[in-house]
Amino acid sequence: MKWSEISIHTTAEAVEAVSNILHEAGANGVVIEDPEVLYREWDTPFGEIYQLSPDDFPKEGVLVKAYLPVNSYLGETVEEIKGQLNELLLYGLDLGSGTITVTEVHEDEWATAWKKYYKPVTISERITISPVWEEYQPKSADELVIEMDPGMAFGTGTHPTTVLCIRSIEKYLQPGDRVYDVGTGTAILSIAAAKLGADHILAMDLDEVAVRSAEANIKINKVADKINVKQNNLLDGIEEQVEVIVANILAEVILRFTDDVARLLLPDGTFIASGIIKAREADVVAGLEQSGLTILETVYIDDWVAIVAKKR
Repeated sequence: MKWSEISIHTTAEAVEAVSNILHEAGANGVVIEDPEVLYREWDTPFGEIYQLSPDDFPKEGVLVKAYLPVNSYLGETVEEIKGQLNELLLYGLDLGSGTITVTEVHEDEWATAWKKYYKPVTISERITISPVWEEYQPKSADELVIEMDPGMAFGTGTHPTTVLCIRSIEKYLQPGDRVYDVGTGTAILSIAAAKLGADHILAMDLDEVAVRSAEANIKINKVADKINVKQNNLLDGIEEQVEVIVANILAEVILRFTDDVARLLLPDGTFIASGIIKAREADVVAGLEQSGLTILETVYIDDWVAIVAKKR
């Protein structure tokens, strides 16, 4: 399949507005190339290495890119994008050059080009995440390596919400625990739990693509004997109680099933929730407490929050 890369050269001030225009045009996501990251001071408590090259960023301004399928409506879509960019000027927003570039790319090129940015990263005391195409050897006997092939639809495992979850799993999981992983995505949390000693994990996701991605990564990491994958909506239809439930999803989704979490946790069981922005922290805390859970800890990376709660 052929895709068109729509690239808009703009300013940091206009990134959010430009991204919204591309989303409304049909893009499932955007790539933001901002040279500011080259000079950022990174928080690297576990020795992470960020390999960034100035050649991959514009010398000035910001590039916002999106991918749209090549079809008979593409020309009209690009013209609509141009028109909406011009309307932003009426609000006094500085677009910079506002230049639009359209480049045709093949799906296989799109699927593999991003891999050069994904390197092994140590994200906790014991766990390192490595892409399957990189050769990585553990630096100690205690180090656990999770090999990931995230594909195009899911994250690489180094997003702050994932890091917060894995660090919490490492801290609270006990050998032999049983785990429910709600909204598993690539199954990275399930794989981490398996490598840290969980006895049985049920990884659930409503998305068929996520289920296939999860199954592939579980096989790569040789933990299929500990993890079952199920296409399922949150905790609907689940009856057996377990020691640990983890969920790295949006706050508004977490609030839909806090009662199910309380129902399915064993006494003193642990719930680890992430994917929560700071602005929604109080809402999630209130929802968990209303369902009868006690907050043990809240941890942060930038604007993201993970909440650890226990069943009373």
